[in-house]
Amino acid sequence: MNRPVYILRPEGERVPISVSTAILKDRQGKAMGGVETCRDLRLVEELRAEIEGRYTFADILSKNHEMQRLFHILPEVAESDSTVLIEGESGTGKDLFARAIHGLSPRKRKPLVTVNCGALPDTLLESELFGYRAGAFTDARKDKPGRFALAEGGTIFLDEIGDVSPALQVRLLRILEDKTYEPLGGTATLKANVRVVAASNRKLEDLVKAGTFRQDLYYRIHVVKLTLPPLRRRREDVPLLVDHFIARFNRLREKDVTGVSPEVMEILMTHDYPGNVRELENIVEHAFVLCPGGLILPEHLPEALRPQEGVSEPSGGRTLQEQEALFLYEALKRNGWNRLATAKELGIHKTTLWRKIKQLGIKVPGPGRGRVAGLQS
Repeated sequence: MNRPVYILRPEGERVPISVSTAILKDRQGKAMGGVETCRDLRLVEELRAEIEGRYTFADILSKNHEMQRLFHILPEVAESDSTVLIEGESGTGKDLFARAIHGLSPRKRKPLVTVNCGALPDTLLESELFGYRAGAFTDARKDKPGRFALAEGGTIFLDEIGDVSPALQVRLLRILEDKTYEPLGGTATLKANVRVVAASNRKLEDLVKAGTFRQDLYYRIHVVKLTLPPLRRRREDVPLLVDHFIARFNRLREKDVTGVSPEVMEILMTHDYPGNVRELENIVEHAFVLCPGGLILPEHLPEALRPQEGVSEPSGGRTLQEQEALFLYEALKRNGWNRLATAKELGIHKTTLWRKIKQLGIKVPGPGRGRVAGLQS
C-alpha cells in the first residue's frame, strides 16, 4: 500500500509514483487476479522540493524566524575567518551549524576536527588538543600530533568549551591570541593556521560572572555569537522535522511509514522537548521500532508520551480547536502579545494570525490577565 517507487519513461525521465496493490478473490476465497493502482507523485515531489529548499540550509531544517535569520547570516559568517561561539541547549544542533560554517568557508577542503571538551579530563584534553613529544610522560614512546595539528588549514570545533578548567583556558587564550602553542614535553613553539568554532550549552557570560570562565578568553571567542533557540520555542518546526526523520528512517529501515496520526501530532506539538531536536529524533526512532507501517499511532510512542489509560484525548480532554487556541495564546504570551512578532515566530502572515484569533475567540488580555476561548489561562 502506497509504496513510493520510480518508473522510467522511454525518453529516460524518472517519474515518482505511489503504487498500491490488492488481490481479487472469488466467493470461495480463491485468488482470481489482482489490481494495481498508481498515483503520480510529481506534483507532491515538486512541492516537497520547494518546501525543503525554502526551509533547509546545509542539513539544518527550520522555518522559525530566528533560525531563518541565522540561515541568512551564516554564509557571511562562514566566509570570514573570525572565531565563532555557538550557544544553545543540548540537542539544538550546534554541531550541524559548526559543520555548515566549515562547509561554506574557504577552508572547506581542509579537515574539520571536533573535540568534546566536556568528555575528557584536563590532563588528557591538553594532550589531545596540543599533542605531545616522546618522553613527555611515562607512556609517551613517540611523538603524537594534537587536534590543532590535525586541523591545520581547516577548522577545529571545541564543543562544550564552558567545561574547560581555568588552567587550560590560559593555553587556549594563547592560541587564540597569537596562533601559537607548544606540545606537551616540547620546547619549540608551533604556529597554528586553524579557525576556531566553539560551542557551549551554557551561557558563557553567566560563567564569566560566576568566575569560572576567563573574561579575556570569553571576548576572544565571542567575536561572532550564534544563539540557537530550543525546540519548545520553535514548535512550528515539529511537523517539518517529523517528516524529515520519517523519510530518513524509511530509507534506513526499509519500511513504509507514511506519517503520524492527528493524535500523535497533537502530542508532539504540546511536548516541551527538554532534549530538543535530538529528543524528537529519538521519539520517531522509537516509534519506528514498534510501527509496522502506515501511520504512527499513540501506542507506538515512548511510554511517557502515551495517553493515560482511560483518557481518550492526550491533552486533558480538550478538542483540537481548543488546543490550537491554547497554542496560539501561549505564542502570543511569549511574544508580549505582539501579533507581528508572534506571526514571525509561527511562520505565518499577520493577517492569518488575526483571522485565527477572531475565529478561535482568543481574547488578547490587558496587563496581567487573559483567557483563551473559555480555557483557564
